[in-house]
Amino acid sequence: MAKKDLKMKLPTVDDLFSTEEQRQEDKKTKIEEIPISEIDAFPDHPFKVRDDEDMRELVDSIREHGIITPAMVRKKEDGRYEIISGHRRKHACELLGIDTLRCEVIDLTKEEATVIMVESNFQRSTILPSEKAFAYKMRLDAMKKMPGRPRKDSTSENGVPVGHDLSGGKSRESLSEQVADSETQIQRYIRLTNLVPELLEFVDEGRMKMRPAVELSYLDEEAQRNVVDCIDSYDATPSHDQAIRIRKSFAEGSLDYSAIDEIMGEEKPNQQPALKISSAKLKDRIPPNFSVAQAEEFILRALDYYNKYLKRQRDNGAR
Repeated sequence: MAKKDLKMKLPTVDDLFSTEEQRQEDKKTKIEEIPISEIDAFPDHPFKVRDDEDMRELVDSIREHGIITPAMVRKKEDGRYEIISGHRRKHACELLGIDTLRCEVIDLTKEEATVIMVESNFQRSTILPSEKAFAYKMRLDAMKKMPGRPRKDSTSENGVPVGHDLSGGKSRESLSEQVADSETQIQRYIRLTNLVPELLEFVDEGRMKMRPAVELSYLDEEAQRNVVDCIDSYDATPSHDQAIRIRKSFAEGSLDYSAIDEIMGEEKPNQQPALKISSAKLKDRIPPNFSVAQAEEFILRALDYYNKYLKRQRDNGAR
């Protein structure tokens, strides 16, 4: 029988000759002035850094008072730093031409850093639905990988699970106890990460509500882009009921552009019916080499001309 290769971790020279007090001191966080050129953004950072009024106020504050609250970073294996909290402060310093950023350097795992990154950014006054969606997804993924959670196959002798498995619903339940949104609402937000960028932008802009957006998130990319085309055509987003029927048709395998167009073309309560002329009807009435903009101008000029013709007819009839 082959002997097992037993590997023991030997203490380093520093471990042998440093005191416990020194080792504990090394673990403490440190405040340092770090060159901005050595600081990288957090991977897939879900929160946007905007050059808006809040940013202008932050720039003015840093210009006058400097960085009051240090940014939070962790050191990476390649020697560079990864920013956890303080992306806006870093950008403000860049706008001011400041080369360094006052930072708190913390020793964290990737998963721990993700949780803190999301928590710190949730303190913002304004958070877009898309930002919250990707932030919740990142945080849940990190929670599932953090050490100390029960294994999926952890069961007692009678087959009853031991503890909570944080890989599914229990992780959302745990998260919902720490944030303002319910477990169901968290799940809705995460569904938004399956939307194509155009639909997600409609949600951020307030043009489309959460519930219909969640229904559309179950469509594939082609079907979602067909919905985008219909939204542009009717200048209206689908209601919750319309989105439910679109999703149902997709699940049944009967959804195509015509089916989406038929559902979207319905008159909704308190909505003026949309005027729609099919391209087939206009095909022989507009020069074939015209662009969309030229075609629109052509139609408007034709209508102006026709209105003048009708006015002349009315004037001649009144004589």
